[in-house]
Amino acid sequence: MHSRNLFAGLLIAVVSFTLSARVAAQGTWAVENTFHIGGDGGWDYVTFDAKNHRLYIPRSTHTMVVDADSGKTVADIPGQKHNHGVALVPEAGRGFISDGSGSVVIFDLKTNAVLGTVAAQPDADGIIFDKASGRVLVVSGDNGVLMTLKPDVDPKAGSIEAPIDLGGKPEFLASDDAGKVYINLEDKDQVAVVDIKARKVLARWPVAPGGSPVGLSIDTAKRRLFIGCRKPQKLIVMSTDDGKVLADLPIDAGVDATKFDGQQAFASCRDGKLNVAGESAPGKFEVVQTVTTPMGARTMDIDPETHRVYLATAEFEEQKPGATGRPVAKPGTFMIVVVGRH
Repeated sequence: MHSRNLFAGLLIAVVSFTLSARVAAQGTWAVENTFHIGGDGGWDYVTFDAKNHRLYIPRSTHTMVVDADSGKTVADIPGQKHNHGVALVPEAGRGFISDGSGSVVIFDLKTNAVLGTVAAQPDADGIIFDKASGRVLVVSGDNGVLMTLKPDVDPKAGSIEAPIDLGGKPEFLASDDAGKVYINLEDKDQVAVVDIKARKVLARWPVAPGGSPVGLSIDTAKRRLFIGCRKPQKLIVMSTDDGKVLADLPIDAGVDATKFDGQQAFASCRDGKLNVAGESAPGKFEVVQTVTTPMGARTMDIDPETHRVYLATAEFEEQKPGATGRPVAKPGTFMIVVVGRH
């Protein structure tokens, strides 16, 4: 009896050690560089161009194009009022900027020249290119709709297609590259499942025990969503097959973006934490590391080849005791923080 217990104990120890070693091997992330870029304006979604190693960074009234290797600004696209995100369509040679004032700005990817502006619904926010439908997809937070447009739309006289009602206020979206798009409905604590070809919502899945979902990314191979929730602070892992919540992991405060790099999922949080989640065993997820980053580093994108994470932030004015609003960024201190695996 004693030998059986001893064997069982050794077996448990070996399994635990193996899993711990696997987690440790994946959990060696650290800040490796900081690009001090400067420039005026706030910032929102960061978009990484894998082909040209460039970062597209909306700065409220203009969009900066930054070399991801050197941190040098290579272009600055003007003409926006309250921009949020950038979608790149290399096949069309165009980029698309969502402007919360109610428009989508179209620019040339080679010259970065503005080609024109297409009218959109107010609060145009999250934006992606969906290869399956061949459409640029943009959500309107205020009006609760998904807008679609063809990449070859006439930039002077063209228009968006008929909007799709979502039944809630959308934040960000992700495509499965097979005809379905998943969209966070922040005010409903749900993810809307949209069939782009049929142009309708197929389902609305609750994100409980998470709430107020904002960040969203997808693992198309294993059919999983990674949903960053603010209230409560959770990273929800959800099946795209049926909306089943596979895991709910604790994360830090003020999440804004999540990303998946083919191996691990990341949640970038305003309080200066980058939570890294991995699958330690089939179907079992856990936060394997929390990387300390500068405060405010809440939006990001990832280089799929080098797996470097690029986060946007700035230095902030010291808040007075009892202040509840967002801290104010110091002028000219905008930066890109690079996190790599070692």
